[in-house]
Amino acid sequence: MDLVLIGLVSVFTAALTLFSGFGLGTILMPVFALFFPVPVAIAATAVVHLANNLFKFGLMARDADWRVVLRFGVPAALAALAGAALLARVDAMPALFGYRLAGHLFEVMPVNALVGLLICMFAVLELSPRFQALAFPPRWFGVGGAISGFFGGLSGNQGALRSAFLLKAGLSKEAFVATGVVAAVIVDAVRLLVYGAGALGEHVARSAGIVGPVVVATVCAFAGSYLGKRVLRKVTLRAVQASVAAAMLLIGMGLVFGWV
Repeated sequence: MDLVLIGLVSVFTAALTLFSGFGLGTILMPVFALFFPVPVAIAATAVVHLANNLFKFGLMARDADWRVVLRFGVPAALAALAGAALLARVDAMPALFGYRLAGHLFEVMPVNALVGLLICMFAVLELSPRFQALAFPPRWFGVGGAISGFFGGLSGNQGALRSAFLLKAGLSKEAFVATGVVAAVIVDAVRLLVYGAGALGEHVARSAGIVGPVVVATVCAFAGSYLGKRVLRKVTLRAVQASVAAAMLLIGMGLVFGWV
């Protein structure tokens, strides 16, 4: 059932990411966290996210605005290094505290609490009309790239922030999507290098059963991206976003309180 759930979520969210700031990594990572430790879930999601974005890159690369990619993507890559390094440091910290509830012992780990709070924060932002309306002028590309890259390296949450900073770039819908895909590929490649080079890479290597879910999620994400490309101009998302955000809030709170 875990493979079925991960596959279905991958198809669904990969289709949505072609026209929504609510990205594949933002939704898929909490699902992986239901089955694996949070650092492993983040790294596994990064692999799927990179593979899926490379697939989308092949579909849409010719529409990307490479001047915007450079202005946004270079700061994003540098900040992703910092975010991924911070994740590794937090993962090495001992439990904050433990408590008993209904006869069960729960431990609150710093990495789970941090990532859970970020999941909740981005879920709330997705439900906020003010956040949805945010659009920064092009002079903020460097700052926007750094902010989205940092959170991309730390937890994989980068799509919504990236969209807010690229919306006023004067791009067509296709160029907006393609430029965001290229920026995401850059961040994913950088953070995976950091994850793999340190203790986090060893953590992932010790996790049994991770290969199957990653392969299933990647293949299903390819299918979802192809589907999303075909219906790019035909779908309305608000109700779907609200439902997904509510589910993310539940998982995020579960991580914060040690239930997941």
